[in-house]
Amino acid sequence: MQLVPQLLFALAHGLKDIPYFRWGTGFGQTPAGRVVSMSLSIKEHVNAVKTVVVPAAGMGTRFLPATKTVPKELLPVVDTPGIELIAEEAAKLGATRLAVITAPNKAGVLAHFERFTELEATLEERGKTDQLQKVRRAAGLIDAVPVTQEHPLGLGHAVGLAESVLDADEDVVAVMLPDDLVLPFGVMERMAQVRAEFGGSVLCAVEVADDEVSNYGIFRVENADDNGADQDVKRVTGMVEKPAVEDAPSNLAATGRYLLDRSIFDALRRITPGAGGELQLTDAIALLIDDGHPVHIVVHRGKRHDLGNPGGYIPACVDFGLDHPVYGPQLRRALAQIMVDHGVVDASAIR
Repeated sequence: MQLVPQLLFALAHGLKDIPYFRWGTGFGQTPAGRVVSMSLSIKEHVNAVKTVVVPAAGMGTRFLPATKTVPKELLPVVDTPGIELIAEEAAKLGATRLAVITAPNKAGVLAHFERFTELEATLEERGKTDQLQKVRRAAGLIDAVPVTQEHPLGLGHAVGLAESVLDADEDVVAVMLPDDLVLPFGVMERMAQVRAEFGGSVLCAVEVADDEVSNYGIFRVENADDNGADQDVKRVTGMVEKPAVEDAPSNLAATGRYLLDRSIFDALRRITPGAGGELQLTDAIALLIDDGHPVHIVVHRGKRHDLGNPGGYIPACVDFGLDHPVYGPQLRRALAQIMVDHGVVDASAIR
């Protein structure tokens, strides 16, 4: 979701205290709505999710040449790598294992979750407490384990590889795509509640404009119960991949959060590879639906940033930057001047 110039102008001039996120209970927040703490420890969570799968084997070609040496997942949103934000979301869900699907040449992604003892010692000696806490944070969030995908054979193939690290008693697995920042944190908890009520698998959806449906997988849905009381929870009866506007069954598009029953792995073994030998996760979900397996969506009404391309990554950095206690005020002033320089607003409007 990109921020239009007018919104940037408003944010640059003091509207930072508008609470534009609807937070669920249990999270601390700044006036602008960013999560700053969590009220439940991981051990106190009642969600059944132990493992979160993070597919991170892609080459990041849309960010070349930056991604020649730096994995896309480590590009910072202000000062925090995108995958660390995903790990934070997974930890808030109550997960204890992050199964990171990586390519053989992307060991740096997992290295981010290791301890850097020499760096930590140097920072401690110099009294740089804030930086020390930032460096230590990733290693303490969650147990990140590697799963190597030797060849890029689709999202379904990547998810299927994660079965090897699951414990025998895990009957559900979460999948979080690192390209998608779904804000505020909490949508996965809502999805877990829906799964507890209806069983099966639960996916996240966002409502898109008519002229955008051809860019997404679109859900065919019906009310989750007889009275349809909760319009943000729907039962999925089918999916259409990137339909034409006139063929779209709804405006509800799949986004990068999945809570999947363990039967997804059997479905992945049963589907037929498509172009290039790729296994698509949506094909496996469609097979579950055909088998009568309950699949629901939670319609997310908050924000979504696409970190997978520069056009989405830049607004995400601006959004997080404006809310940063140190960098926010300076960024607002800079944005105001930039918009004057580019003729978006007249200089008299910012005096």
